[in-house]
Amino acid sequence: MSFIILCFFISYILLLFVISWATSRGSKNTTYFTGNRKSPWFVVAYGMIGSSLSGVTFMSVPGDVATTQFSYFGVVLGYILGYLVIITVLLPLYYRLRQTSIYEYLGSRFGQVEQKTGALLFIISRLAGSALRMYLVIFVLQRFVFNAWGIPVWLTASFMIVVISLYTFRGGVKTVVWTDTLQTTFMILALILTIVVIFNDLNFNLSQTWYAMNEAGYTRFFNTDWHEHDYFLKQVFGGMFITIAMTGLDQDMMQKNLSCKNLREARFNMMSFTGILVIVNSLFLFLGALMLLYARQNGIMLTGMPTDGIYPELAFNHLGIFVGGTFVIGLIAAGFSSADGTFTALTTSVCYDLFHIETRFHGERPRTLFRYLVHLIISVLFLFIIIVCAHYHDDALIRIIFTVASYTYGPILGLFAFGGFSRRKTRYPVLVPVIALLSPLFCFILSSFSKSLLHGYEFGFELLIINGLFTFFMLWLNSIKDPNKQSIS
Repeated sequence: MSFIILCFFISYILLLFVISWATSRGSKNTTYFTGNRKSPWFVVAYGMIGSSLSGVTFMSVPGDVATTQFSYFGVVLGYILGYLVIITVLLPLYYRLRQTSIYEYLGSRFGQVEQKTGALLFIISRLAGSALRMYLVIFVLQRFVFNAWGIPVWLTASFMIVVISLYTFRGGVKTVVWTDTLQTTFMILALILTIVVIFNDLNFNLSQTWYAMNEAGYTRFFNTDWHEHDYFLKQVFGGMFITIAMTGLDQDMMQKNLSCKNLREARFNMMSFTGILVIVNSLFLFLGALMLLYARQNGIMLTGMPTDGIYPELAFNHLGIFVGGTFVIGLIAAGFSSADGTFTALTTSVCYDLFHIETRFHGERPRTLFRYLVHLIISVLFLFIIIVCAHYHDDALIRIIFTVASYTYGPILGLFAFGGFSRRKTRYPVLVPVIALLSPLFCFILSSFSKSLLHGYEFGFELLIINGLFTFFMLWLNSIKDPNKQSIS
């Protein structure tokens, strides 16, 4: 099996470099940052599925069916509402301004401090979050594949980062749009193949399968206990604002949308992407229930196993060589699709939001050399975080890093909301970074003591909304009327 997996892996890497070569010929800085604004909308829509479904989602969504059943579908419904806001409010704003980084809006609406604050929050959260997602993919591959080959984790991580850095080095977002298409294909292929293999093994028709899932208690969609973190309305509104903040206000995701030819095609892209995303997430939930039925029917003990480990355990040890090999490629695709766009988006944000490359450097060559340097530094930082996580691997550490990364989108949400829905500007810009630090801290404390303070209430995804509201309120206190306000609508 190791030889087959190695062949899959090498073929996949070679294919990525072929796409990179084809898409980066004659590339310039505008190609790297905007894809020359010529990306086909349907390619962007399809490829963004891979970016949205990280390696964590690839394993967690089906695995969590064991504990939360189908309640995650409430989050998926929230995604739909969030994408409607992006389509009707944010995309028109970004295309009207014609800016390379979406945080340039904060600069034009308020000033440089607010722009740099929003960009730094994005850089910190994306760097930590994407590096950690990539590490979790590497950890699974290391445990089930590379340890058997005697390859140390630092070498695996270094190779992965070098590959991603090289194939995105010249083409940037133009390359990422097309490589994400390939990676989405492999993720969906792994998903469908696993469903087909398990479905055939169970020897049920579709109605019998659904009946068995229902009898086993896996098909519960709605949790009606408002105290619980997965209460239905919390899931829906949390999913909505997660989408607005972590897609609509995220440079990585929006940079791909802004590479479309015009607003009309970008909207088509987002509508198509939304439909595909709902279908794919539904299939992941269906797969999760199928895996649990398969384990029960075949006497496979999953008790005590982390839910993230259910999919790889079955793929590698019970479902055959081809499923195992396809799972490896699907998992690598999930990790790469999350990381490659991050490299490009972070490089863009550093160049445009922190260093204002267009005004500081004159001429194509110095701008290109600076972009190369930033891209290289991002790659090194990415690798550093992964190696530190590998050395100090601990579930508590991982949860803390994910929590911090998710909290940092709250102030970004608050900044954009304040800019778009108020007619005020900040009185003391120097206090904006302080507010951006206080908001996540306030939410962390509130979440930590919510059960004792709020009669057993447990926060879920809605904490992001509170984070954004707290930022909005603090910005309001630190503001004066702005007669020249630039509307978000």
